[in-house]
Amino acid sequence: MPFPAGLVEPTSDETMSAEGSRSMKIKFDIDCTPEELRSFFGLPEIAGLSAKTAAGFVSFYWGGAMIGRFLGAGLLRRIKAGYLLAVCATCAAVLVTVSMVVSGYSAMWSILAVGLFNSIMFPTIFSLGEAELGPLTGNASGILNMAIVGGAIIPWLVGKVGDLINHAYYPAMTQGETSWGQGIHYALALAVICYLYILFFAVSGSKPNSERYATGVAASD
Repeated sequence: MPFPAGLVEPTSDETMSAEGSRSMKIKFDIDCTPEELRSFFGLPEIAGLSAKTAAGFVSFYWGGAMIGRFLGAGLLRRIKAGYLLAVCATCAAVLVTVSMVVSGYSAMWSILAVGLFNSIMFPTIFSLGEAELGPLTGNASGILNMAIVGGAIIPWLVGKVGDLINHAYYPAMTQGETSWGQGIHYALALAVICYLYILFFAVSGSKPNSERYATGVAASD
């Protein structure tokens, strides 16, 4: 059946756009979490900070993101974008995992350090997601920009999982009591899963068809 007139026929490169939009959505989701972690910093097992003090510490996350953006601009001139994205996603996943398994200020600072590695993800995922899409570039750009709405999903899921853990392990406690709220500590595993998906995108999912074909020809030779 011929493709309807007036519409751009999708090519196999559209898969790259889909992978890029999913990764960009996950990136926006993760970027929202530092603002949601003020309650995490207030846990007695982490730093016991007040909401106002904890909010001030979030600036260290964004400061790291700013520094990382400047450093990343230089590194991207020397290192392939997919490789650098893979390194940043791996480091971010490790830092979040460390924050889950330790407590005190170590847990807090490991989360804040994630900002340094999140810094280059937005532009890198965007450019990789649009690579070699030809007439689909405009469509992909629109999808990637609309993906920011995903910032309402992962933070909500993290909070939901945290509540489920709280009610399962601290049923006799109410919000505000010592130890109630530790669920958010372990619910960060969802963020680790997101970073692992970005790692997959960086290593495999973002490869344009020209690179895939070249690899296939080299393998056949």
